[in-house]
Amino acid sequence: MSNKTQEIGDIHFPFPFTPYSIQKDFMAELYRVLEAGKIGIFESPTGTGKSLSVICGALSWLRDFEQKKHQEEARLLKAGTIPLSDGKEQPPPLSASCKRTPDTPSPAGEPDWVTEFVQKKEERDLVDRLKEEQVRRKKREERLQQIRHNAQLKYAAKRVRQEEEEMERLLRLSREMLAAGTGAEPLEQLASGEEELVLAEYESDEEKGAPSGVDEDEDDPEEEHVTKIYYCSRTHSQLAQFVHEVQRSPFGKDTRLVSLGSRQNLCVNEDVKTLGSVQLINDRCMEMQRSKHENRAEEEKPKRRRQEHQATCPFYNYEQLQLLRDQVLVGVKDIEQLVTLGKEARACPYYGSRFAIPAAQLVVLPYQMLLHAATRQAAGIRLQGQVVVIDEAHNLIDTITGIHSVEVSGSQLCQAHSQLLQYMERYGKRLKAKNLMYIKQILYLLEKFVTVLGGNVKQNPNTQSLSQTGTELKTINDFLFQTQIDNINLFKVRHYCEKSMISRKLFGFTERYGIVLTPSREQPNLAGLQHFLQSLQPTVTKTPVTPVEDGEARVPRPASPLMHIESFLAALTTANQDGRVILSRQGSLSQSSLKFLLLNPAVHFAQVVKECRAVVIAGGTMQPVSDFREQLLACAGVEAERVVEFSCGHVIPPDNILPLIICSGPSSQQLEFTYQKRELPQMMDETGRILCNLCTVVPGGVVCFFPSYEYQRQVYAHWDKSGLLARLAVRKKIFQEPKRANQVEQVLMEYSRCIKCCGQAGGTVTGALLLSVVGGKMSEGINFSDDLGRCVVMVGMPYPNIKSPELQEKMAYLDQTLPRVPGQPPPGKALVENLCMKAVNQSIGRAIRHQKDFASIVLLDQRYARPPILGKLPAWIRDRVEVRATFGPAFATMRKFHREKSVPS
Repeated sequence: MSNKTQEIGDIHFPFPFTPYSIQKDFMAELYRVLEAGKIGIFESPTGTGKSLSVICGALSWLRDFEQKKHQEEARLLKAGTIPLSDGKEQPPPLSASCKRTPDTPSPAGEPDWVTEFVQKKEERDLVDRLKEEQVRRKKREERLQQIRHNAQLKYAAKRVRQEEEEMERLLRLSREMLAAGTGAEPLEQLASGEEELVLAEYESDEEKGAPSGVDEDEDDPEEEHVTKIYYCSRTHSQLAQFVHEVQRSPFGKDTRLVSLGSRQNLCVNEDVKTLGSVQLINDRCMEMQRSKHENRAEEEKPKRRRQEHQATCPFYNYEQLQLLRDQVLVGVKDIEQLVTLGKEARACPYYGSRFAIPAAQLVVLPYQMLLHAATRQAAGIRLQGQVVVIDEAHNLIDTITGIHSVEVSGSQLCQAHSQLLQYMERYGKRLKAKNLMYIKQILYLLEKFVTVLGGNVKQNPNTQSLSQTGTELKTINDFLFQTQIDNINLFKVRHYCEKSMISRKLFGFTERYGIVLTPSREQPNLAGLQHFLQSLQPTVTKTPVTPVEDGEARVPRPASPLMHIESFLAALTTANQDGRVILSRQGSLSQSSLKFLLLNPAVHFAQVVKECRAVVIAGGTMQPVSDFREQLLACAGVEAERVVEFSCGHVIPPDNILPLIICSGPSSQQLEFTYQKRELPQMMDETGRILCNLCTVVPGGVVCFFPSYEYQRQVYAHWDKSGLLARLAVRKKIFQEPKRANQVEQVLMEYSRCIKCCGQAGGTVTGALLLSVVGGKMSEGINFSDDLGRCVVMVGMPYPNIKSPELQEKMAYLDQTLPRVPGQPPPGKALVENLCMKAVNQSIGRAIRHQKDFASIVLLDQRYARPPILGKLPAWIRDRVEVRATFGPAFATMRKFHREKSVPS
């Protein structure tokens, strides 16, 4: 692969081969977006070399940006003008009265050089002072602005006073309880290593005298973050593929690239990896680090009773991590290569890669790490002045919503309450008053969450039947009032959970003692708190807690559910208008749940677009883009002028694709697969007849998408009964998409093998028919290239369930929030239509995967012919689509297309 430099305007774009014209356009537009600091929405169909266009376009801009920056610095140094703190200011020119010879005395009797030195020093000191004042003012304004928009801090003064009084009372009662307990009986001797499970004394930032919201490490000396590009995508395989493209590109040798991943992907400590769960691996890793720091501090203190310390990770060594960091920056490496390097260097790839972020030019990371603020901060990612490229972004809005929505079951709530109650019984006399107070607050919250679902924490959730069933939606404030927890400062509880790491302590406790929720008959005294403010002395089981021996067989258990519940508590601190709480009451308490639903994803994306120099949202099918503009960018405060749209065509010749909209079937049955009509026998029969006809003229593989698993099952059963299935099997072997993800690969292998064998053997069976589901395992991320997908059929329009309470709430939110555009449907209705068309575009885009590929696309529903719907298809399909009112002409067109394409050229 020879490198060829492309000249586009006056910009040089190194490229591994001669690019397509659409790739040149993509790179040029991407360069302009990054240079101007815009927000770009880029659409480039799969198979058009989008990844290489992103790599060569973005890294060419970064190359030029760095060169210009270095040239400017050299110019300033050569001129003898050293820039001040921001690198822009220069000393003001001297006035005519000051232009004297160096030895000419000033009016004050000092030589001119002294006066000039003093004047420049004063100017610099003045500018520095003004800058410091400006920074302080800006921080103050941001802090005040944060308070204004912080829903939880909008409590009235009376509420705040009540809260403070309650806190004082709780502390006093906790101290009294401790005083009463410690004098009566001596503390029980803890087992070896058990002291690690006891919570350390807790002090909030306010009690330590630190200003609220200030990072403790803010003043620590850190390596400067160079200007860089953050590239993120959905899956590990997509990121690995992108890194391999960088390796093969002209930038592969000189780019400082860092691949970031989860501990599950990067951990090289076999003892930790065997835990399996991401949450368990994270917690064990953090626990081992904490132990390392505590051990170091322990050496500087007088000897304590504790003799053993928790094991530390041998791969977490600062010197080795520094060496690994330098190795990471030397060449481009993917996750697997990073793990291999870490094993060889005996250093942790997870932390080694993070150490390399400041000096990296290109950082490759998964969606969640960039889009979740806490994860971003923990990883050391700083977006100020940087460039972000979000690839495969067609589902970006759903991804942000999913990351920040959380659901907890009644079973998890009861189990967390039981575990925490037993933890408090075991270590309560050793806990400081503040720890005891917060534990009781958390117990109270758990009890109230169970109560609002209609259950009781004293009983086994699996045996509790609920008298009231159904789904209920609440605003956050209404939920807090209904559960009677509006008097608790959830921000402080959340902060306590983070700083004290109580969920990790509880996990260690349950691991040691095998604490699981048991039926109430086995724990008759396991009572919850009667009322949080009335009693601080809950009755708990007196059954002795004994550790699980290493030799005992133990049932694998998930992490303590408190870890998951902490996410729900954090979600409840969201502004009232931006989310809802869904109370789902099913037959039993264990099946019931509380779910936080994020309505406004822009609130979490706003910080990204605010801090970054430029943001690029890219994908193969981005239509319809109105969702990105309205729901994400406009609501995040992005001006319309800052948004740039770019969409390119496909590299295939126009006659290699045949998109057809068929409005009626062979028996003249009108095709409109609404909820009311699609289950009619005549509609299912007509669909079968259409497929029978298509399978006679389409070689290789036919992929047919249905709106849902249930409808696919229903149609399949109807065809089997009517004999249509047997008619289809004459031409194509039939496969169905499995519901279980671990079976998908096997079905695809058999489907592919069948098509290959039929193509070689000849005969009546000419290939295979794959019945798939929109939004299922095969509608995204799987390529049906060449003979695997010579025809893609879409049965009906896959509208989401309009009766879903979550969707209805989202529609109502958009109708209230977004402006109504004259001549356009309401924002809520537009959302439903856009969700449908995004799913359609993702499914039909599976067929064409490279320049020489060909396929037909059949849309079975007359509603596709409506102009508003047509306008939401990708441009490269929309410009070539043909509408057929009857089936005869449509079938003739299909037969002609595939007959011509099947003849070897």
